[in-house]
Amino acid sequence: MDSPLVTVGLPIALGIIMFGLGLSLTIDDFRRVREHPRAVVIALVCQLLLLPAICFGLVVALDLPPLLGIGMMLLAASPGGTAANLFSHLFRGDVALNVALTAVNSVLAIFTLPIITNLAISYFDSPDSVSLQLRKVVEVFVVVLVPVLLGMLVKSKRPSFAARADKPVRIGSAVILALLVIVILIDQREDLGGYFADVGLATALFCAASLVIGYAVPKAFGVTEKQAIASSMEIGVHNGTLAIYIAVEVLDSTEISVPAAVYSLIMVVFATVWGYVLTRPRIAVLR
Repeated sequence: MDSPLVTVGLPIALGIIMFGLGLSLTIDDFRRVREHPRAVVIALVCQLLLLPAICFGLVVALDLPPLLGIGMMLLAASPGGTAANLFSHLFRGDVALNVALTAVNSVLAIFTLPIITNLAISYFDSPDSVSLQLRKVVEVFVVVLVPVLLGMLVKSKRPSFAARADKPVRIGSAVILALLVIVILIDQREDLGGYFADVGLATALFCAASLVIGYAVPKAFGVTEKQAIASSMEIGVHNGTLAIYIAVEVLDSTEISVPAAVYSLIMVVFATVWGYVLTRPRIAVLR
């Protein structure tokens, strides 16, 4: 994909999205982890260990082609997206916990994402030359973490501006992700039917598993309902833009980005339906 919209626009788009994330974070959000250690640890174990294992099982069971398998594992390794906070707010989750999880998870992903992705590349022994080398990991680090730090700096120095910019940046992030998905699907239109046949079921099952596990496992360990909903949205709503960026700009493969693009379409529907399922009983009681 040599279009300037992608080669130039994609890094800028990811930077804007991560800057928007920074506008919603403070140092206290990281300190807040100590207030909910059980909920945070359980959610991170699900995100970093359980989900990649489940995703790998799906990829092997469904016998996906190597590049799509790598794309699925890249998606599984990606942290929660900024949209997770919005879904948590809409469906009465603990948004403060979401913000803390997003903050910690985004930093941890700088280290865990290259490990999981390189393991996937090694396992699938892709015939195409793809690798996530140290130099490229540093590129991802700069594109992801620097805008977040800048956003946090703006929030600390100009909190009123950060508050005003929060909603427009969230809307802009959603529009940017939608445009990226459309561009990728158009670029791959000749193989689109085959890709959906190959990866549609895998992404749907993985999305459903992510949302359900993100809720059920924390509940089984005794966290509150609001915290379980926050965990579910954090784990189920992945940062598709980051996965697409790494696939296209770092691994130089549009095909690897397809699972993230398809997942980004599915997760909006699934997260909305799941949030309604979780909150409907309480709405009925309130009536």
